[in-house]
Amino acid sequence: MHNVVIIGSGPAGLTAAIYTARANLAPLMIEGSQAGGQLTLTTDVENFPGFPQGIMGPQLIQDMRAQAERFGTTFQTADVTKVDLGRRPFTVTINEEETIQAQSLIISTGASANLLGLDSESRLLGHGVSTCATCDGFFFRGQPIVVIGGGDSAMEEATFLTKFASHVTIVHRRDKLRASKIMQDKAMKNDKISFHWNAMVEEVMGDDVVTGLRLRDVVTHDTATLDCKGVFVAIGHTPNTQLFRGQLDTDANGYIQTSHGTATNVPGVFAAGDVQDPHYRQAITAAGTGCMAAMDAERFLEAEG
Repeated sequence: MHNVVIIGSGPAGLTAAIYTARANLAPLMIEGSQAGGQLTLTTDVENFPGFPQGIMGPQLIQDMRAQAERFGTTFQTADVTKVDLGRRPFTVTINEEETIQAQSLIISTGASANLLGLDSESRLLGHGVSTCATCDGFFFRGQPIVVIGGGDSAMEEATFLTKFASHVTIVHRRDKLRASKIMQDKAMKNDKISFHWNAMVEEVMGDDVVTGLRLRDVVTHDTATLDCKGVFVAIGHTPNTQLFRGQLDTDANGYIQTSHGTATNVPGVFAAGDVQDPHYRQAITAAGTGCMAAMDAERFLEAEG
């Protein structure tokens, strides 16, 4: 039996672990197969407060983990395969065999950026390929950048990146955008943005860093190369909430819905980080909600005696 079980080990989960451990709740964190979340795939993090020279993503996660461990967090590297939230204590099953009982649960399983699925894309992720303009746009000052996508997220990322890039090209596989009219107009009126229509990416070019894209026209099937230094994939995110479907309220896109801070529709279950945040998706906002979830869980347990 555990007072608090935290599922997920990104900045939200680790912050929740630090706070609940300091409250003498002896939290158990189940790290998952990709311990540390998306920050472990990030190189320089320059917008997390307290690091004027920046910090590497894996190092930031390592430091946060050590801090949580210092205060008494127990870590278990395993995959959660089932949860039963029908009654307290909650039951968490890991690796399809071991069960854990929890008086409260903090869910910080994050959201996964949708990618194109190319080997070259995976190889150059963090070396010119990014899924976060706010995180990485600064590194491409004065450079040509490509944004892949046709929805609101792609228009927003492209518009933001014009603050840094010499030029932004939006590559879309259709001849019209899915984005809202207001977002389309904003992008189309920006002199630093152009569009490459009916194109799909066949390869991200470059050995150690991105040098360009090889594109295929979906109508003519002709191929062409497009020089660039950065590629931002903006085709959406998928929240990691499959385990909780049917037990927790989610929005139309699968994000866990919270109220009064981080509370879900099940008393004693709290959600923090990107798993409940379709808007900001930053390490610092995730950490903030991790703090909130920890305090919410502590107060819940106090009220329950």
